[in-house]
Amino acid sequence: MLSLQFIREHEDRVRLAMANRSVEPPIDEILELDRGRRQALQRIESFRAQRNQLGGQIGRTADPADRQRLVDRTRDLSARIGELEPVVKEADERLEALLLQIPNLPDASVPVGRDETENVEVRRWGEPREFDFRIRPHWDLGEELGILDSERGAKLAGSRFHVLAGQGAALSRALASFMVDLHVREHGYVEIAPPYLVKPEIMVGTGQLPKFAEEAYWLERDDLYLIPTAEVPVTNLHRGEILDSEALPIRYCAFTPCFRREAGAAGRDTRGLIRAHQFDKVEMVKLVRPADSWAELELMVQDAGDVLERLGLPYRVIVLCTGDLGFAMAKTYDLEVWMPGQGRYVEISSCSMAGDFQARRADLKFRPSAGARVEFVHTLNGSGLAVGRALAAVLETYQREDGTVEVPEVLRPYLGGRIEVTGR
Repeated sequence: MLSLQFIREHEDRVRLAMANRSVEPPIDEILELDRGRRQALQRIESFRAQRNQLGGQIGRTADPADRQRLVDRTRDLSARIGELEPVVKEADERLEALLLQIPNLPDASVPVGRDETENVEVRRWGEPREFDFRIRPHWDLGEELGILDSERGAKLAGSRFHVLAGQGAALSRALASFMVDLHVREHGYVEIAPPYLVKPEIMVGTGQLPKFAEEAYWLERDDLYLIPTAEVPVTNLHRGEILDSEALPIRYCAFTPCFRREAGAAGRDTRGLIRAHQFDKVEMVKLVRPADSWAELELMVQDAGDVLERLGLPYRVIVLCTGDLGFAMAKTYDLEVWMPGQGRYVEISSCSMAGDFQARRADLKFRPSAGARVEFVHTLNGSGLAVGRALAAVLETYQREDGTVEVPEVLRPYLGGRIEVTGR
């Protein structure tokens, strides 16, 4: 979150950043509340100083009438303080709620734009495969092979749920294992297996609450949330701790299911594995020194791209414009994989740097050196990758005319040497 002091001292910068994001957060209300709160605090301090001064005089006053007047005056000051303290407390609570509604400031390197149509392509890797037969989308391939069953998924849980069977389930598991192994063995991440349910304050820490409450699955009886991404529990692992500078950067990865209502996605990608309420993802999370955050973001993009390159899946990298930037992020690169069956690029990873925005909400600090004042770390996260979308891309890219699918070479050791998907 942005600090109140920062907003007060950089009001014009904050207003411009919000305009570039095409949002209208309650800046005016925040500044007005802040002014009233500070005035109340000044009055409280003045009344306390007067009360303390009178308290010293009471002990030195011999005349009973004069002493009583001093006592009455201190009581009047105490009453005034008692009237103002709830005002300050109410203002503090309201300010905290309002500050949680303000998104992060986009970095100066982020292109200014209204929406996703103004994102900027950075580079491409690989050439899309050319086919000499009719290309099928992954949902048709999966259904025909008997490895993807959307109808039974809907029977069990409703729309946007799926069942993977046989070689489909095995291929999905192979993809996840390959990604985790690559990140751990070659990219320097430590694997984490976090809870899939978290407390509300953990969701607040990474910016999912209160902004995206309608997108989350909430267990009312337990007041716990199903995680929308492993970013949520993993980023909060060191909540409330003071890390040593030597321990940074911390690089974690986690393979988890993710749960999202997709309330704002009605009518989008209704078929197949692109947009589901439950999906698997390998997530990368970093806690770093502020001076290292931009370099670590570029490395994270490389790590996500390495997964796609080893799978032989063409992709492109785009930088999101201000109007498409995520709530908590200062800068985001999306990696979009080529889907031959749909003739388009589809997002498969978002790699983002949040600066100290999440760290302030989640109380993530480090001490730069012995005896130095603590500072907030910078946090980064990225998909490494979305497993369902990777499965869809493999099916579409490696499909054969007879409806079978070749298994990418890097996945074969995870499938007992299997070289093709032929069905259950």
